[in-house]
Amino acid sequence: MSTAQSLPALAADFPAPQIAYSALSPMVAVFGAALIGVLVEAFAPRRARAGLQLAVALLGLLGGLLAVGLLAGTREVTAVGAVAVDGPALFVQGTVLALGVAAMLLLAERSLESGGGAIVAQAATVPGSADERALVGTDHLQTEVFPLAMLAIGGMLLFPASNDLLLMFVALEVLSLPLYLMCGLARRRRLLSQEAAVKYFLLGAFSSAFFLYGLALLYGYAGTVSLPGIAAATQVTASNDGLLYTGLGLLTVGLLFKISAVPFHSWTPDVYQGAPTPVTALMATGTKVAAFGALLRVYYVAFGAIRWDWRPLLWVIAIATMAVGALLAITQRDVKRMLAYSSVAHAGFILTGVVAATRAGLAGSLFYLLAYGFTTLAAFGILTLVRDADGEATDLSSWAGLGRRSPMVAGAFAILLLALAGIPLTSGFTGKFAVFSAAADAGAAGLVVVAVVCSAIAAFFYVRVIVLMFFNEPAADGPTVAIPGAFTSAALALGVAVTVVLGVFPSPLLKLADQAALFIR
Repeated sequence: MSTAQSLPALAADFPAPQIAYSALSPMVAVFGAALIGVLVEAFAPRRARAGLQLAVALLGLLGGLLAVGLLAGTREVTAVGAVAVDGPALFVQGTVLALGVAAMLLLAERSLESGGGAIVAQAATVPGSADERALVGTDHLQTEVFPLAMLAIGGMLLFPASNDLLLMFVALEVLSLPLYLMCGLARRRRLLSQEAAVKYFLLGAFSSAFFLYGLALLYGYAGTVSLPGIAAATQVTASNDGLLYTGLGLLTVGLLFKISAVPFHSWTPDVYQGAPTPVTALMATGTKVAAFGALLRVYYVAFGAIRWDWRPLLWVIAIATMAVGALLAITQRDVKRMLAYSSVAHAGFILTGVVAATRAGLAGSLFYLLAYGFTTLAAFGILTLVRDADGEATDLSSWAGLGRRSPMVAGAFAILLLALAGIPLTSGFTGKFAVFSAAADAGAAGLVVVAVVCSAIAAFFYVRVIVLMFFNEPAADGPTVAIPGAFTSAALALGVAVTVVLGVFPSPLLKLADQAALFIR
């Protein structure tokens, strides 16, 4: 048979996959914007790059949000069964895209340095000749951060929608690699930033290896990497359960690393502190939301039939995560590290919703992720405003009397801290009530008791900052509060507004989360 004759036969044996691009439109919009951003970075005039990059990024994110809205109610598996477009995936994707818009506004105006300020460096630090530096002027925008951030957000969209473990691993790497680079972009505290990037990269590589090894063992167990295929295999009595539980354990390590759960949380405070604060805001919110979306899909879809086997493990991890996060946060003198350990504690609170293994637990977890995301992103945004001669003033003593220096900034931060503490009439209270009640109804009342105690412990370090801001005298040589620009003001206003509205009027979003809380299998 000639080569020309064999090609049609090969085409018949291997037909082209059927891909519903409309169902993938949110990811197409974001990845398309990322690629356009790369071209802008390569060919656009240096003076025009910043505005073009921001415009392209916001158009991609808003286009993705519009696509998510148009796909509401869709339940479809596409790309040869590799991508599932259903309620939880769309809810998580919408949350990530909305957080991405706010993060882009912070990136556009705040510095990629631990010291805050506009994304600028003095002309002397701009590479190139003196003529090139004169052309740029006194400021040089680090515009490469925009396509990197868009690639990371694209991976965050794919991660919770992956319906097989191989594609989930690819999504994990797509979202992680740009973040490794972005962590090292700080200019003022270069060594601390680069240390954070290396630490995140090395530990992230280890977690990816665990994930991949677990994937291989589960393939050996089920003969497939498809989540529904693994679910079908778990319902059949087999003699190789060792492969199943070992593979599940290793896979869980990779996922727990991304949500900063104990004992895989040690990277979190160091990386959050060393990375540029806008990048930290994106990591602490978008990455955690996407990782929890993937974790929920893996446990509810692939391992729902053996939930009685994995629930005790998650009990222990949730208790350890809540306790360690709350207790270590009390000992911190750096506000940024305190928020990092707060992020660890909140991962434990959200895990109580995962442990419920019910539709109510899934709905509560989705609501909590959205509420936590906006509150935390706004909190990190406020950190960029309080500054001293060295940049961001993150030492706790520097925040003394901030309520007298800038009542509006201190008041907004107080609202966000009260929400993180779970005080009523804030989104944090509603989110905790949703996941705790779901866990109690599912027979995990003991876990809920521990969670409430840890919430009370966590409230101490949040209230401590509020007392310091409003009831202490400001130091004579204390930090200044930068006047936020339009972009930063918009991001902060969005975060505070969502925090208050979801605390006072949570019903519409709770209903939406309940309607979305159904995986396609």
